[in-house]
Amino acid sequence: MMALGTKARYATRIMVFLARHAEGKPVSRYDIGEAEGISPDYVEQILILLKTKRLVQSHRGRNGGFSLTRDPDTITLTEVLEAVDGPIMPAPCIGDPCDREDGCPSCGVWKEAAETVKNFFSKTTIGKMARGEAAASSESPIMYQI
Repeated sequence: MMALGTKARYATRIMVFLARHAEGKPVSRYDIGEAEGISPDYVEQILILLKTKRLVQSHRGRNGGFSLTRDPDTITLTEVLEAVDGPIMPAPCIGDPCDREDGCPSCGVWKEAAETVKNFFSKTTIGKMARGEAAASSESPIMYQI
């Protein structure tokens, strides 16, 4: 089973929280942690990764904390996930050259799956998630055939 890690899920929740509650004001790691049920220390670890990728910024002082660096409608889920977990890959052989790639019957499938997931997450913004809108509207719905 492919599953997003805890860090990726928490990072998404933190970003949505900031989009919903920031109102232009910084939010402390303690407030985020309390609201989301995450240890403030773990919130800070995740925020540091998000800050490194310039998705959030920190503010010093008594009323300091963290805020988004951009409009949440311009921050994609792909950016958030890759900021904390690296590239989206269902198999490790996608990122690194594989000595079996030329004759591997599954390599193309893994690459296509990675591209499909990344495209879906790229159409989903933190702003849409904060508003509770559908994840991403697709030009062509996914069709399943048996």
